[in-house]
Amino acid sequence: MSKSKKFDIRLSEKRTGWTAEITRQVTSRSTTVSKRENGFETEELAKEWAEKELAGFIKNQAERNERKSEQRKERDEIRHTKELKAEQAREARAKAREADDFDAE
Repeated sequence: MSKSKKFDIRLSEKRTGWTAEITRQVTSRSTTVSKRENGFETEELAKEWAEKELAGFIKNQAERNERKSEQRKERDEIRHTKELKAEQAREARAKAREADDFDAE
């Protein structure tokens, strides 16, 4: 089994054979099926498929999270740069207004 609390496998026997499911914990009370495969002849075959798929599924999820993290960092850096430029422009305008007010006196 997996060490992940977010993803797990579920095996069930049906009329057509065994079914293996990869489930995802959405909330503390709710789970959803992320991937399902039907028609296994034995429980061992279903479990073997599910464990192999779960490992790949978690690996893909970790890679996706890493990509999203990089994109988020880039967005935050751009936003921070824009905020700094805006702050500098506000300060420059404030200084210009103060200089105009001082000259008017």
